[in-house]
Amino acid sequence: MSNLIKNIIRFCLFILVQVYVLDQVPALHRLITPYVYFLFILWLPFKMNRLVQMLVAFALGFTLDCFTNSYGLHTASCVLIAYIRPFLINLLISQEGVEKNYNEPSIQSLGFTAYFTYAAILTFVHHIFLFFLQALQTGGIFYFVIKSLSSTAISLLLILLIELIFVRKQKFRTNTV
Repeated sequence: MSNLIKNIIRFCLFILVQVYVLDQVPALHRLITPYVYFLFILWLPFKMNRLVQMLVAFALGFTLDCFTNSYGLHTASCVLIAYIRPFLINLLISQEGVEKNYNEPSIQSLGFTAYFTYAAILTFVHHIFLFFLQALQTGGIFYFVIKSLSSTAISLLLILLIELIFVRKQKFRTNTV
């Protein structure tokens, strides 16, 4: 399956799961809002151009905003993590260049510690920015802090479960130039 078709299917699945499953969970909805749709951005290929990453992130956030009537909150958060992502990958990847041997970030390509750090930082940044923009509308700083921390913890747990359950097979490429 080509990378384009695989990413289109992922895009659709992440949006559908977010809108029709995770956003419908009423018991957690007050202080904990699990988000996993931005995992699509975390799984983008290493060699994707930053501008293309940001356009894809814009499309992802805008699509979710259209479903949830949230007026650009998800769009802004997705574009922010797409902008930060290449800097973070450069910090976490050793100088030998894992990105030359693997196509996309995963536990297999980065190792558990580096992948967990990568996912945790981007999840936290996404949630902080998203809930900060929401807090500007509602004005509750205590609500902002509690919701950011609790939603980050739940989302990170879901991301790790998704990563462990749905193992993405990646080939180790040799003789790369």
